[in-house]
This record gives sequence, C-alpha cells and structure tokens, in this order.
Amino acid sequence: MDEYMLGSGSALLRTAVIGVLAYISLVFLLRISGRRTLSKMNAFDFVVTVALGSTLATILLNQNVALAQGALAFALLIGVQYAVTWSSVRARWFRGLVTGEPALLLYRGSFLQAALVSARVTEDEVRAAVRSAGVATLNEVEAVVLETDGSFSVVPRNGGSGESSLTGVERPRAGE
Repeated sequence: MDEYMLGSGSALLRTAVIGVLAYISLVFLLRISGRRTLSKMNAFDFVVTVALGSTLATILLNQNVALAQGALAFALLIGVQYAVTWSSVRARWFRGLVTGEPALLLYRGSFLQAALVSARVTEDEVRAAVRSAGVATLNEVEAVVLETDGSFSVVPRNGGSGESSLTGVERPRAGE
C-alpha cells in the first residue's frame, strides 16, 4: 500500500490529535452557549449546525488550518447564533425575520388551500400529522399548524377556557 491510500504517519497522528481537541472544543463551546443551540432547528439554526460540521471537517482534514483558528471559527459561529437568538427573544420583528411565522394549514376541520400551496405541504401530509396525534377525524381538529422548525402541531377541539394555543398564528378571516 502506498502513502496515497493510507496517508503518512504524521498526517494520521495530526488528524487524531486535532480531531480529539477540536471535538472537545466544540462540545465545550456548545455546553456554555446553552440548550438553545441544540434545540429543534429553524432555518438559521440549521445553517449554523451545517457550518459547525463543515468547520470541524476542515479542521480535521486541512493541515493549513490551525486548531486555534478552528476553535475561533466555532466560537464565532456559536457567538453569532447566540446573538441572533438573544435578539429574537427580545424583538418580535427580528424573530419573524430569522425564524419566520407558523402557518395555519387546517382550521376547524377544513384545509386552507392557499396556505398549503404557500407552505408546499400536501393534504396527505396534514392527515398524517393528524393521525400521528391520535385523532381519528379532521372534524375533531381545531387546527394544524406548520411550525417554524418544520414540525406539525395538531390542536384538538375542546370547549376549554383560557388563552388559545393559536395566539400568534394568523387565522382565516370569515369567508376565506
């Protein structure tokens, strides 16, 4: 076997050592950044996660990237994500800009066709979400919402009082 198949001993050792140290750095930074960094992902969270993975791969495989540079790149990505989530919690307009708004797809047993088309979701996908929630008929459903992280929320009908879980989700106007 030649060096192109196995690599040099020093390159393999570098990958092993830098890989362990980069992994420890990433885990440490993720732990100090809080649970939000690892929560269900919206589009921004997904981009940061992919960038972290790409950065880790670059640190491991590119000998021209020092561990300190990679750790700084991790810290920068996590810091930007922290700043965006911090701003999202404090400014509703910013949250809408970064995460988008939930989309109401089914309301009181009726599909909202324009919302389905806009969200690129089929009626079958909504029915599957309703079944997964253990609901037998669409008439038993107050609403199905496509959340900002891509998951479906199924809200069953009930006559309870109190604040609606649909607060903040745009509902169809009469006649729509």
